[in-house]
Amino acid sequence: MISSSHSVSFGSHLIEFTIRRRERKTLEIAVEPDASIVVTAPINASIDAIEGKVKKRAGWILRQQRYFGRYLPRTPEKRFVAGETHLYLGRQYRLKISGDLKDSVKLARGYINITSVRPNNVEAIRELVENWFLDRARQKFRERLEASMLRFPEPEAFRPAGLVVRHLEMRWGSMSPAHRLMLNRRLIHAPTDAIDYVITHELCHIEEPNHSASFFSLLSRVMPDWERRKYRLETAMA
Repeated sequence: MISSSHSVSFGSHLIEFTIRRRERKTLEIAVEPDASIVVTAPINASIDAIEGKVKKRAGWILRQQRYFGRYLPRTPEKRFVAGETHLYLGRQYRLKISGDLKDSVKLARGYINITSVRPNNVEAIRELVENWFLDRARQKFRERLEASMLRFPEPEAFRPAGLVVRHLEMRWGSMSPAHRLMLNRRLIHAPTDAIDYVITHELCHIEEPNHSASFFSLLSRVMPDWERRKYRLETAMA
C-alpha cells in the first residue's frame, strides 16, 4: 500500500490528509476518531481528482472533525502540590510531599508519596511524578498488550513490531503501517479495561487498517463490550 501526505485549503481552513492507494475502483474519504483524514484512492487516481473530491466534501469533513474533537484527550492543568488528586488506573490518589535526602515516588493507601531533596520546588515535584507515571505506563502497557493479544484466535499474528509510549496531542493510540503500536502516556490514568480497549482497537488495525465495517466486525468479535469500554474511557478522561 502506497501512502502520501497532502493538504488543500477550504476558506480559512487547511485540510491535511493522507492518501492511501489500493487496487480499487472508487475513492473513499474517512475521518478517523483522532480527527485525522485518510483518503483511500485507486492506484491511478490523479492528485487533482483526489483534491477536488476532498474540497467537495470539506464541509462534511470539518463537521466530523468537530464531532470527534469532543472526545479527544484533554490534559487538565495540574499544580503538583500536596493534597492534589491524580488519576492512576482510573482511581484518584492524593499527592503527599515530604523532604528527604533522596528522591522517590511510591504508591500507598490512597496516596502518591513523594520524597524529594527539593520538596518546595514545584517543577522538581512535577518531574518526579511525571517520570513515575511514565515508568508505570511502560510497565502496565506491556502487560496489557500481552493480555490483549490473547483475545485473538492467533495471538502472535497480532503482535506489533514495537511499542512506543509518548505524549500524543490528539489520540489515545495509533498503529503505524509498519505495525508499531504507539500509546498515549496519559492512558496510565485510565481504568485498565479502557486501556485494554485502546490496545485491542489498535491491534485490530494490523488486519484492518481503516475503520471499515470489517474493522468493527473484528473488534466486536474479539471485544464484544468495546462500546462500554470506549464510553468509560471518554467519561473517565474528560
